[in-house]
Amino acid sequence: MPKHYRPAGKKKEGNAAKYITRSRALRVLQVPLPLFRKMCIYKGVFPREPKKKVQGNHQTYYHMKDIMFLQHEKLIDVFRDIRVHDRKVKKAKAKKQMELAIRLMNRKPSYTLDRLIKERYPQFVDALRDLDDCLTMVHLFAALPALDREKIPVERIHKCRRLSHEWQAYISRTHKLRKTFVSVKGIYYQVEIGGQKITWLTPHATQQVLTDDVDYNVMLTFLEFYETLLEFVNLQLYTAINVSYPPILDPELEALAADLYALSRHFDANKTATTLTSSQNGVSTETGEKDNENDESELRLAQLQHQLPYNEPGALMHLMKDDDLEDEDDEETKDCKSLFKDFKFYLSREVPRESLLFIIPAFGGVVSWEGDGSPLKESDQSITHQIVDRPTQGHIFLSREYVQPQWVFDCVNARLLLPTEAYMVGRVPPPHLSPFVDNEAEGYVPEYAETIKRLQAAATKEVLPLPGVGKDDIADPQNLLVEGVINRAEANEAAEKNRKMQVRMKQYHEELNLELKGAPNATALTPNVDDSETTKQDNGATTKPAGEDQSADPSLVGMSRKKRGLYEAIQISKKRSEAKTNLLKERKKKLKMSEETKK
Repeated sequence: MPKHYRPAGKKKEGNAAKYITRSRALRVLQVPLPLFRKMCIYKGVFPREPKKKVQGNHQTYYHMKDIMFLQHEKLIDVFRDIRVHDRKVKKAKAKKQMELAIRLMNRKPSYTLDRLIKERYPQFVDALRDLDDCLTMVHLFAALPALDREKIPVERIHKCRRLSHEWQAYISRTHKLRKTFVSVKGIYYQVEIGGQKITWLTPHATQQVLTDDVDYNVMLTFLEFYETLLEFVNLQLYTAINVSYPPILDPELEALAADLYALSRHFDANKTATTLTSSQNGVSTETGEKDNENDESELRLAQLQHQLPYNEPGALMHLMKDDDLEDEDDEETKDCKSLFKDFKFYLSREVPRESLLFIIPAFGGVVSWEGDGSPLKESDQSITHQIVDRPTQGHIFLSREYVQPQWVFDCVNARLLLPTEAYMVGRVPPPHLSPFVDNEAEGYVPEYAETIKRLQAAATKEVLPLPGVGKDDIADPQNLLVEGVINRAEANEAAEKNRKMQVRMKQYHEELNLELKGAPNATALTPNVDDSETTKQDNGATTKPAGEDQSADPSLVGMSRKKRGLYEAIQISKKRSEAKTNLLKERKKKLKMSEETKK
């Protein structure tokens, strides 16, 4: 009998036992396909790719442990009860038994996803790592219209809008916003909370058109899970800064769609109530049930009283005057907090109001807008900047600067107040550069990026190299000797150290090349570094690199076919990036030539 012979009916082994197809998983779980998809989304189960697909390449495979994980889920029984309940209601309506149908509808089984959130994210950091898609989905549905044909209820849209505003209000309050970029898809934001960088995308404030090639049932299932996750995260974040959750909003401001401003007043009211209760605790130490009730009523009363005068000028500045957590902030947060400090912005009606209401307070500024509920009127003389996007203005105030919205985004990314001349009304603004792109790694640095870098260096009093000169040339001992920074003895000593370092680096690279060739003892084949070699190099003697005389790369000789293919793919990607960089440089040259010919 062969060693690997398995009689029929015996236990399976290998991939046949580890993986299961989707159709077979539905028979094991005894659930329909929509419920199976919903449970996979809730539990975080996704298809797998086994090395050997036993049932064929056209099947979708899942891990057997994941299916057993789903089989013991209590929510499956709840969904079965809901399905049975819906059948009973439908049957009662068909028999014209309306009283029974109403009584059954009032006793419909319900469920929550709180336990699944705690199960999938045992620590708060785990929830923060998985928050990118959550925020993108919630902000997307907050901008969608409510349609009955797609089963998108109005309550879901309002809940998404409330959750997104609560998240943005926390970011503005704690000054955690780091990067922002306006693209064709929407506006990208990046924050840093608990050492985790969170990036999400919000759509533009335009009319959204729903396409028919999207399964909205699957998206609504993801949205249901993400709403619960974001509620847990907001609760944890609000509790960390001693703010009650869910917040109590001013109904007048909420009716005027000034939700972010109403949330900012809620932060301020919580601060006032906290100081009030702390002062009362310092006066008297007697505690009891009546005292606790009085404290809760006074806290709520302080919140409501602080929210009533919503037309008070400069009320949003109270949001930025909290110095309790100033010592706990890092240097980057302090820089973000003071970027727009003592600046007051006024938004015209044509600019993206929600985005600027989120960004400007996050960097220490005071913002007002055109319409009811605004803390400042347009005629207020304390306004320093007015954000406009129209070529002509009805009335111009000489005490303020009129800039385009791009100036705010570029200042945030550069952490610097850029000159407003290039962003004045009627002018073509500079290119809006993405802060998510590393220009040095891409090999092409835009001209405006170099201008911003020089402005940053001037603000921090940093010495930058001249165009075409690297930072190594600045630290050259001969240059420092000419400039009078060091004397001749120190220059000679530094030059000697540099020569020895270069020879050692060359020796290290030669040893690596010999190891790639397969030499038995690479260290014995290379000469030692001594003073005579350094003097030869100083006199002008040069040696050829180890791999220069070879026609092919010696490192490819000992590679396997798979690694060689991966290496070639890397080289192809490098060539593509170089071609893209060369194309950008050619376009830049042509643009300069066209400008010169026009002049």
